[in-house]
Amino acid sequence: MNPYEIVPDGLRLTVRTSPNTSRDAISRVIADSAGRPLLAVRVAAPAVEGAANAAVVAFLAKQLEVRRSDITIVSGETARIKRLAIRGDGPAILAKLRVLIASG
Repeated sequence: MNPYEIVPDGLRLTVRTSPNTSRDAISRVIADSAGRPLLAVRVAAPAVEGAANAAVVAFLAKQLEVRRSDITIVSGETARIKRLAIRGDGPAILAKLRVLIASG
């Protein structure tokens, strides 16, 4: 299984965020306790007042070459596990994401 799904308007992505780390990075695909796949994303921003959420969106937008406004946190805004909607060309975004995962 994968932490992403192509949908008509783009891509849905499930991430596990780790705020307050030394640098922003995509590490790897991991599984939660139920075995669901998650993309591990680390951000240097602290988890206060939405800073980590903003950092996750900005970091992924830059890495996937989409606008920040194209990424929406659909669920998990106050949790480590977040479901993101990324608007755009789903297959093209997925191709970039796979390269990032492979190099992470």
